[in-house]
Amino acid sequence: MTTETIDWIACAGADRSGAGPAGAGVIGGVLTAQSRRDRYGLSAASHAAQAPVEAITTDIGWRCLDARRYPFLAPTGAHMKATSDIALILKAASFAAHKHRDQRRRDAEATPYINHPIALASLLADEAGITDAEVLAAALLHDTIEDTLTTADELRAAFGERITSIVEEVTDDKSLPKAERKRLQEVHAPHASREAKLVKLADKTCNLRDLATTPPPDWDLARRRKYFDWAQRVVAGLRGTHAGLEALFDRAADGRP
Repeated sequence: MTTETIDWIACAGADRSGAGPAGAGVIGGVLTAQSRRDRYGLSAASHAAQAPVEAITTDIGWRCLDARRYPFLAPTGAHMKATSDIALILKAASFAAHKHRDQRRRDAEATPYINHPIALASLLADEAGITDAEVLAAALLHDTIEDTLTTADELRAAFGERITSIVEEVTDDKSLPKAERKRLQEVHAPHASREAKLVKLADKTCNLRDLATTPPPDWDLARRRKYFDWAQRVVAGLRGTHAGLEALFDRAADGRP
């Protein structure tokens, strides 16, 4: 088979056996000239006048390198946004993993700290159905200012104002005594933005889940119960934000020891 009889238009999802979304006419990820004419209603003459077009395979659909010649193969705006969203989330995950690289959780196994931000983003996306990529990125980054040497300016330069603002809203002032920081979380919760409330709800839910299943070895029963009760008071100020997420928190709160 020669390039005279094939348009080298890669098919997203086509495998080595020739299977793909197009079905007939797809051979190892390319389209035969005849199947292309049949699919797009091109005459043999008009097809012959057009040179083969090289393309690339993507995970978001057809992407033709010469969209001017084949506009029907150009990626859609939705596809391009999906790619951009994935890139943002991966960038945030990489940034957070680097910043938290030397930190561990307080559980008995001292698991990597990055597991916690990933759990937040996973809960928001997979369990609560949150699709806002900037909220998911903020969830991944939510402890970077509070618990690492990351500054707001650094975060702003890398991720922009909206994500930084969400992270700042859920960041405690570590210069204050711990009891005061906890009190202020209760005071500030009702006045946070919706985006910050989503992240805060996910944070408290994940913390309760971890505390119920893998508590720090040095936390006795009274301390664990005290944290559960405090988390309930904070979340009381977040109610009305997202019913599904609040239900997930309530389920976690039912695990109070």
